[in-house]
Amino acid sequence: MQTMPAHAAHHDDREIESLDEFDATVSARGTLAGFRVQAVDLTDRTRELLATDTKGAIFLGCPMREDAAAKIRADGAMVFPPVPDLPFDPYRGLLYSPDELFAGLGKGYEETLDARAYAWFQQTKADGDILASMLRAIHDDAVSDALDELLRDTGVVGVMGGHAMGRGTEAYAGAARLGRELTRAGLTVATGGGPGAMEAANLGAYAAPFDDEMLTETLQLLAKAPKFTPSITDWAAAAFEVRTRWPRGGTSVGIPTWFYGHEPPNPFASHIAKYFANATREDGLLARSTAGVVFLPGAAGTVQEIFDTATPNYYESRGEPTPMVLVDRAHWTEKLPTWPLLRSLARERSMESRIALVDRIEEAPEALKRLGG
Repeated sequence: MQTMPAHAAHHDDREIESLDEFDATVSARGTLAGFRVQAVDLTDRTRELLATDTKGAIFLGCPMREDAAAKIRADGAMVFPPVPDLPFDPYRGLLYSPDELFAGLGKGYEETLDARAYAWFQQTKADGDILASMLRAIHDDAVSDALDELLRDTGVVGVMGGHAMGRGTEAYAGAARLGRELTRAGLTVATGGGPGAMEAANLGAYAAPFDDEMLTETLQLLAKAPKFTPSITDWAAAAFEVRTRWPRGGTSVGIPTWFYGHEPPNPFASHIAKYFANATREDGLLARSTAGVVFLPGAAGTVQEIFDTATPNYYESRGEPTPMVLVDRAHWTEKLPTWPLLRSLARERSMESRIALVDRIEEAPEALKRLGG
């Protein structure tokens, strides 16, 4: 099974994203000239900063002592100081983990980083403050950079579907089995990172290293808190109970947004790329699903994702069309007749051989393979 590193080692050689990387660079190269140091606490590295050339370097949100900051500015480095009183770090070098976003859950969801970042977003959006919008953009750019580093050279399959699918349903179990099968086939599952169908697919990826019994027990455990309403705290706590009982699950990616603040991220994605801007998030999720996208039954959001995938496929603006598999014939031909339109669009284009409609979720992996995913 393909595993993703917690931190991809092959990021841009000039980027320093941890104290270990900082120390290794200083000792191996003896210079920081031209490097980008991202969100590393350098408070205890004053001696090194004073003794090392930092010409042309950029320090993004790195706490440091005043004498060190003055010296590296004099060298010609740029220093973007940390921003006080923010619930998040706009310069972060790595994606979020579930533990980071849900830290403080024991005191209730309102206390978590996830909830505090959303509250900050609501407040500053209402103020229309230029600094806040700039910080959101910097944060989202840093998240995209970290996501690219993580997913480089991996086959990513997107699983899209609505948040309405409840834990304890047969549909949820099916989506979990799908995520498990795709992960076992060596693909990296990426979802919109929220509840429902998205959570089920991330759960399946998490369950990939374990036996059938683990998934059966997990589905029963989660069914005790079927939805994230009325209590996000109870819903998330059930997921963390699973993670505690079966630690070190398989890896997958969740790409949620604070734009839909009422909707928490699910704790089964090992890496969470959470954005403020929903448009950046949507485009990023679909553009990175290079091995294909599976669309489970959903509503307006999923319909939008189908055509956000179909458009670049139609124009071939991202090169080869991405395989698209729609699951549940009745849903996509009668309830929301998206399939007839998609098929008409595809006619006589290269994407025609890259789209499929299947009745059952169990048929999706085979369809993906058939389409060249």
